[in-house]
Amino acid sequence: MAFLSDTLARVKPSPTIAVTTKANALKAAGRDVIGLGAGEPDFDTPQNIKDAAKRAIDAGKTKYTAVDGIPELKAAICDKFRRENGLSYTPAQVSVGTGGKQILYNALMATCNPGDEVIIPAPYWVSYPDMVLLAGGTPVAVAAGIDTAFKLTPAQLEAAITPKTKWFIFNSPSNPTGAGYSRAELKALCDVLLRHPQVWIMSDDMYEHLVFDDFEFTTPAQVEPKLYDRTLTCNGVSKAYAMTGWRIGYAAGPVALIKAMATIQSQSTSNPCSVSQYAALEGLTGPQEFLTTNKAVFQRRRDLVVGMLNQAKGITCPTPEGAFYVYPDISGCIGKTSAAGTRITDDETFATALLEETGVAVVFGAAFGLSPNFRVSYATSDAALVEACTRIQRFCAALS
Repeated sequence: MAFLSDTLARVKPSPTIAVTTKANALKAAGRDVIGLGAGEPDFDTPQNIKDAAKRAIDAGKTKYTAVDGIPELKAAICDKFRRENGLSYTPAQVSVGTGGKQILYNALMATCNPGDEVIIPAPYWVSYPDMVLLAGGTPVAVAAGIDTAFKLTPAQLEAAITPKTKWFIFNSPSNPTGAGYSRAELKALCDVLLRHPQVWIMSDDMYEHLVFDDFEFTTPAQVEPKLYDRTLTCNGVSKAYAMTGWRIGYAAGPVALIKAMATIQSQSTSNPCSVSQYAALEGLTGPQEFLTTNKAVFQRRRDLVVGMLNQAKGITCPTPEGAFYVYPDISGCIGKTSAAGTRITDDETFATALLEETGVAVVFGAAFGLSPNFRVSYATSDAALVEACTRIQRFCAALS
């Protein structure tokens, strides 16, 4: 349509949302569908957080707030960073947005100029490259495959940096792979970044509390304090606190950057939902025991899914350190034909045939910038996961 912006030609709709929408449509049509596409915990928001939201409503806290967050929430975020990450920030260094996605978007919109490059390890969360494009920048994807456990090496990072590099987007544990960088691995990347003072670091720590076994979470500004002045440390309450629909994300960084992000937000959404902010305040300051309980459930599900997928013919599924995703490799399935006659030419045809023939919805790897793979979100019941993995095993066994 002639009246639409040229900007739309640079971006595409979110593939993860598209998979969930298609799965829901099939369910509505009466199909037996198991959706493993949505990156959303199946747990309900903790009761104390819901109660805090109700109290906020009853107290009339339903008006406009400061553009980028109420003072009480900013103070709680400062306490969180100090307590959990050993990072010292003032409220003036904190921004609260409508979900983690808006925080990242605001930062890119506030800093990117045409020609600026943003390094993004692949596989990546589907929205990173498109947000860079919307901001006028150039995404530079660097493939980190199964041979390096889906982690970028220092040599790869060094080779990708140019005089045009503005940002390095870092996500650990990762969506879509669940891969987590150890302190030593992160320090090695930080050592590279120290040699390139023009590069800023955007650390997406959304899955911080979802780490398994004896893995220790760390974040760049914590591991290398010399990067503190050019790091935006991003987080939110969506995943760990089961608050996806409440839409609260936050970040801390240099005051000038935070002010610029507030300017962008003031002319787009303005303040995040007032009630959601008071709910997030309770989340960060209230009881935290449920984090440990939920993490144990996710670890059990991870082990279940990894074990069953590795029994599927043609699939190799690494064991991730965190988040609630696995990213199996399907090299052994490419070139084969499904029981219904579909030729599996790539991970997209695999995922499409899997959904149409078995009713299991997954997201194909090309959406995340690395093939041939697919992403499974195991943030659903054990029973659904067992049934879904059984169907995947049968589907793969029938490939010829």
